[in-house]
Amino acid sequence: MSLSEPSTLSTRLTALAQRLGLIGRGSRQIFARASALRLPFRVLPPPGTSICWHEGPPLQRLVDLPRGALSGPVQEDKAQAHAALTQVVTTERQHLQAFDLRLVDGFACNASSQHGYASFEDYAASEHCKQVRIISYKDFVKTISQALPRFLAGEAVELRQAGWHGARTFWAGEQQGEAFAGAIVYARRRGLEVLLPANLTRYRLSASGLENLQLRYHVLAMPGEAWSDPHFMGLLLDNGLPYARLSLLKTAGAPEFLLLPKEHPQATALGEGLRLAGAPDVLGYLRQLAL
Repeated sequence: MSLSEPSTLSTRLTALAQRLGLIGRGSRQIFARASALRLPFRVLPPPGTSICWHEGPPLQRLVDLPRGALSGPVQEDKAQAHAALTQVVTTERQHLQAFDLRLVDGFACNASSQHGYASFEDYAASEHCKQVRIISYKDFVKTISQALPRFLAGEAVELRQAGWHGARTFWAGEQQGEAFAGAIVYARRRGLEVLLPANLTRYRLSASGLENLQLRYHVLAMPGEAWSDPHFMGLLLDNGLPYARLSLLKTAGAPEFLLLPKEHPQATALGEGLRLAGAPDVLGYLRQLAL
């Protein structure tokens, strides 16, 4: 490394900070220090093709996000971030007079035995479903009635859809998933129409909600190690920056979301610096899911 490289890098960072509108000396210093952080940032996982609703991002939690779900030192900052987050996902509930259950290909409950399967056919052929045997229509009715005790009475089923899960429809029943999947696979193979009333809940990412969040906040995915890193925490706390953090993804090792208000120059400097250091942009991730 030549002696001129550090000063060249500093000059470039200063020029970049100025282009980003980080005019003050304090903001430029925060930007430069944040961009030099070496944290184990991880790419946010794309939604899979699993039959299990809970293997996808749990964005439905944003609809009824508890106020206490966000952490941070200032109540007002958390309240404003909460208000913006709860506009990101919209929900619509619709009653359908007749829905063909053959179109269902997922479980909304969180049973570990259902993880990792791409279709009901795969799941029905697994060891988990080896006790399900359907040879005749009588067997079919008996089996599906284990999952839907009032199947013959025509009671409505509860279903879910979400934009980030594509076209997949999920059954919201809590028990007898093996029997349900086996019956649906049998009906598909036999060309057997299975019509029932349904209450369908649809979740969608809101374009206006995402735009509002992007206008107001940097939203970055921070690894768990960041909260014990003295360099990052020094930038965040020593400068008294406004922020809120949200632990939305509940899987082991999942990152937390850091929200930094863009109206605050130094918070913006930290957000821009973290992005340059490699912090995943949550809003970009959500926009991809919305597509």
